[in-house]
Amino acid sequence: MSKADVIIVGGGIAGISAGACLARHLSVLVLEGESRIGYHATGRSAAILIRNYGNATLRALNLASAPFLEAPDQVSDESLLSPRGEMLVAGEDELEHLDAYVDGSTGMEMLTGEQAQELVPILRVEGIARAAIEWDAQDIDVDRMLSGYARLLRRRGGIIETDVAVRGIRREAGLWSISSDRDTYAAPIVINAAGAWAGRVGRMAGVSDIPLTPLRRSAAILPAPDGYDISRWPLFAPATESWYAKPEAGKLMVSPADEDPVEPHDAWADDMVLAEGLDRFERAVDYTVSRVETSWAGLRTFAPDRTPVVGMDPAAEGFFWLAGQGGYGVQTAPALSMLTSEMILSGSTSLAGVIVDALSPSRFA
Repeated sequence: MSKADVIIVGGGIAGISAGACLARHLSVLVLEGESRIGYHATGRSAAILIRNYGNATLRALNLASAPFLEAPDQVSDESLLSPRGEMLVAGEDELEHLDAYVDGSTGMEMLTGEQAQELVPILRVEGIARAAIEWDAQDIDVDRMLSGYARLLRRRGGIIETDVAVRGIRREAGLWSISSDRDTYAAPIVINAAGAWAGRVGRMAGVSDIPLTPLRRSAAILPAPDGYDISRWPLFAPATESWYAKPEAGKLMVSPADEDPVEPHDAWADDMVLAEGLDRFERAVDYTVSRVETSWAGLRTFAPDRTPVVGMDPAAEGFFWLAGQGGYGVQTAPALSMLTSEMILSGSTSLAGVIVDALSPSRFA
């Protein structure tokens, strides 16, 4: 039996970053079911820090994470961010959605349709009544972020084991015992950072039944429009979020922004869903999709209120939830990993109490 102070189930950015923070003071063991860390949602993320993305709780987490992403001490020698921008456009029938997004936001500038087209020349200006841009939205280097956290975890004595399929979790004699097809592991604290599988892990452990739903999100890489340097284009999308697009390594990534409930699995893009999304995109731009170079899908897992679930289970001693990050997992990881470390080590936190309460698993009791 392998023992540690903390066992983390899940080797995505949530589990690895939390492990790196905790390993400074505790022995940490991360169990990942795939052959490498970051295989699922982390490795398939659009990876952009948008400070105004999400509800009030998520916006607070975005702001709390930004300083670390800009200066990632001990994770990277350079900033994990690079300039991008995020622009939402709205037709007359979409203005209500745009106003709702801008309400309570910070650092956003309103644009005319002509100004929006200057930034992304393929947009059809006749379909734009108004637009808004967050100039400070920035791309995140996820590979460098994940590998940096993993190095820090190992440097502090933490262990990452891959290809470990968890088969059972039970509590006995003050310890959580985790059985797998390889070994048995024990610790007084288990962190459920299993992403789309977090609900299953919770049920396996017999703790609170937190309502978590994996939603499929697809994306495709298209050739860059002829005659344009797209490198400085912002991420752009309609205010209804029925698709979005952004430059990606000299090409154009487009997503239908789908959110189809599915069972946890190694996700792939549904051809029909992708085709319908690309059609919505084509109707908004002066660009014909001639071919799809590659496509993929990932699973974004949400609680009903679309707020992450972070904290000790109210009915199970030593079982900590770090789940339900949805599409915000990468950009909130610095704040949530620090919160996880603070709550486990001392029970107090530097985040405002209203934020901690909004994240608590107790809200589903």
